[in-house]
Amino acid sequence: MLAMQFSNRNSQGPSLPMVDLGKAVASQLIVWHHLALYGPMSDVVGDLTGGLMVWLVSHARLAVQVFLVIGGFLAARGLLPAPDAPSRHVSGDLPRTLLRRLRRLMPPYIVALLAAVWCALCARTLIDYPTIPDAPTAWQFVANALMLQDVLEENALSAGVWYVAIDAQLFAVLALLCAVRGWWGGDAAERGRMTALTVVLLTGASLLWFNRDRQLDAWAPYFFGSYGLGVLAQWARAARQRALWTALIVVLTALALLVEWRSRLALAGCVALVLALDVGRGWRWLNAGPAREAVAFLSRISYTVFLLHYPVILVVGAAFYRLWPTSPGMNLLGLGVAWGASLLAGWWLQEALTPSQAMGTRKADHSTATRSVAAASMSAGLP
Repeated sequence: MLAMQFSNRNSQGPSLPMVDLGKAVASQLIVWHHLALYGPMSDVVGDLTGGLMVWLVSHARLAVQVFLVIGGFLAARGLLPAPDAPSRHVSGDLPRTLLRRLRRLMPPYIVALLAAVWCALCARTLIDYPTIPDAPTAWQFVANALMLQDVLEENALSAGVWYVAIDAQLFAVLALLCAVRGWWGGDAAERGRMTALTVVLLTGASLLWFNRDRQLDAWAPYFFGSYGLGVLAQWARAARQRALWTALIVVLTALALLVEWRSRLALAGCVALVLALDVGRGWRWLNAGPAREAVAFLSRISYTVFLLHYPVILVVGAAFYRLWPTSPGMNLLGLGVAWGASLLAGWWLQEALTPSQAMGTRKADHSTATRSVAAASMSAGLP
């Protein structure tokens, strides 16, 4: 997130049109995945959509891999743009770096949790449907607020909270690496080689082992393969050895798929290659004009849309089902209304949080070093 506009674009660096496109498209796919997955509207539309709802349920969720790769790419861009880049803004200041990260994640996250609880209550008063969650216990809410719901085996209060927890873990792993590399001896080149080896080994271990064990999906190692491919993609764009880092992305992805085919990792490898090769740089429609503005807008609100669309789906779905429980046409309209309302809610939250958080950032930035930490933390943004 950047400048609390939940985008990778700010005054600290150039815009990244392909990153914006990935975030914009992936966020919309996730919204429609949940529109299809959580009834009742999707259960009523039936034959009107053909196999679209089935496809959205089965495959649109893979879009989260786009977020994971882009998250690693942007985290590396802010914290460690090249293996031998200095990390003086993190080394010795790890707690403050992580605290800054959490300060930017938590306000919209808590708003989303409260909205999910309230909207579920509203939905339960309108209809009785199995996909509407029960009222949470106090402990369940605390576990979700601390991003520990999966670790503590508590039900999530909203559809997107698991990703925020995982992103926080992944960012912490990369920030920790930046901190401890200052303890390694040798010159910058030697530390760079150790850093590169560490990231490659962590990425490979995740792709080849950890990602194959579903029992680990509450922890960063399960997802670090995709995240690490994003880090390598940033290094490919920043370093002179682009061919080396690009080849490593291909080799690691291919090895992982040979060991066990996973379509999520195939997609992650493709996204990493797109970023590493800077695909789209010369695409005029992506870099200027109305399409660029639309993509930038959807990217800018992608994080808040990601958080708020589930509460919106609960209320809109319950309202349309109560009024038109057997009408495929009206429930199809309801799906469209829920989608549009999700975008509106995401835009509202992004706009509502921007002024207060930007002010807080300005007060905290007392030096060039702390500004650099803030930029690093924010540029590793979420969807």
